[in-house]
Amino acid sequence: MSHIAFIALGSNLDDPQQHIRQGFIDLGALPQTHLSGQSRLYRSAPVGYAHQPDFINAVARIDTGFAPEALLDALLAIEARHGRQREFPNSPRTLDLDILLYDDCLLHSARLTIPHPRMGNRDFVLRPLHELAPNLLVPGLGPLSLLLNQCQSQQAFPLEASVS
Repeated sequence: MSHIAFIALGSNLDDPQQHIRQGFIDLGALPQTHLSGQSRLYRSAPVGYAHQPDFINAVARIDTGFAPEALLDALLAIEARHGRQREFPNSPRTLDLDILLYDDCLLHSARLTIPHPRMGNRDFVLRPLHELAPNLLVPGLGPLSLLLNQCQSQQAFPLEASVS
């Protein structure tokens, strides 16, 4: 059975644009998974820990046979291959992959919360997600377009003119 998941990608170390582009490829190469959409790349200021380079962000849409926690494990393996280190919360990173949404699932476990708990106030997540699914209803939060209009966090700026 195939499930639709939206994955946030972020990077601010060691050629971030290349890490994001390779991240899209890595997502599409997962078993039982097809990359069915990718947003433009966006630049945004860091959140939480400000003394680091700006981030490059994007969102991918995948069709996958993975269950949510198995998908999380696959994403963590991709991050590890990109040299991701978790030194402290909001630290600089080579590649960060977060499950934003998984079908219409509402999930809260010790390892994973879906929808992603901070997605509703992050322009750098909502803007690229809106490119892929402008009419999306975010489970438990409402219409994506309303969340984007109400987002009070820093703005994300596209690096490219059009969606690829």
